[in-house]
Amino acid sequence: MIEDKNPQRTSLEQLGEFGLIEHLTKNFDVKHTSTVKSIGDDAAVLDHKSNQIVVTTDLLVENVHFDLSYVPLKHLGYKAVIVNLSDIYAMNAHAAQITISIAVSNRFPLEALEELYAGIETAAKIYNIDVVGGDTTSSTTGLIISVTAIGNVNKDDVVLRNGAQPNDLVVVTGDIGAAYMGLQVLEREKEVFKVNPQNQPDLDPYTYIIERQLKPEARKDIIELLKQLDVKPTAMIDISDGLSSEIMHICKQSDVGVEIYENKIPLDPQVISTCEEFKIDSTTIALNGGEDYELLMTVAQEDFTKIKGNPNLTVIGYITEKARGMHLITRGEQAIPIIAKGWNAMKNEA
Repeated sequence: MIEDKNPQRTSLEQLGEFGLIEHLTKNFDVKHTSTVKSIGDDAAVLDHKSNQIVVTTDLLVENVHFDLSYVPLKHLGYKAVIVNLSDIYAMNAHAAQITISIAVSNRFPLEALEELYAGIETAAKIYNIDVVGGDTTSSTTGLIISVTAIGNVNKDDVVLRNGAQPNDLVVVTGDIGAAYMGLQVLEREKEVFKVNPQNQPDLDPYTYIIERQLKPEARKDIIELLKQLDVKPTAMIDISDGLSSEIMHICKQSDVGVEIYENKIPLDPQVISTCEEFKIDSTTIALNGGEDYELLMTVAQEDFTKIKGNPNLTVIGYITEKARGMHLITRGEQAIPIIAKGWNAMKNEA
């Protein structure tokens, strides 16, 4: 495939703010009856009748949350939606609508934003959600994306972080640590490229972990699975900042302790091999990596037979009394205090 050395670049100034919004959102159609009025008015109008409304928002800032030197804009648009939907599913709720707001510098032509919105549109189609509004403005510091997701849930089905009880099982979906290791590979190849721009990286050995970083998926399927299994978690949270941080959130809000077993933590073979290559401990990565967007939940002991053997769910520990603290039980059966070393949005990198 021959690369176009002179791609079309349409200045955003030519369209203006409202022309830009109209252009970027023209392909979004309405899928939910709860969406009474979508884009095109002062505000969206939603009708959720008797269900409770769940709302979450996330901000993605260039050079803080993403690096455009290796993150394709289409993937970024997709991921911006996913990170918000994951929070909705962590409430045991169904996502229905999102709003998208962006601040963009003049180095981005219209064609770049079309790529970004193509990713957003793809996520909206796959996850069956309506894009019902948003805003655009200029930026002097690069690209900023703000997404708000709206969902609904029957009041009897909502799951918070504060419901865990002693003897509950600690369960995680999928596998963890892959997104962080994918980021390490991308960062390494970026540094190699700086030294030798002619070098073309061989990323085939890392396809799974790179996809987990660039194109994560929210676990909508788990919410449907739990309903089929007739299991309502006692507490639930999505793994965005690392397993250690998330289990500590549950323990603090539920006023309980926990024991997590190192040998039960689910790791993909590609994570293990890449950790060996980078000389990093895989358990440390699983505990602190983040951005996996799997679900971490606590489940009552009596529901164990319902989840036992399910390939999507892994029991990694159990909830204890608060006085026993929060510990990782190592393969050598040592109890090590769990400390949150995951992503800190307020960390000063200077």
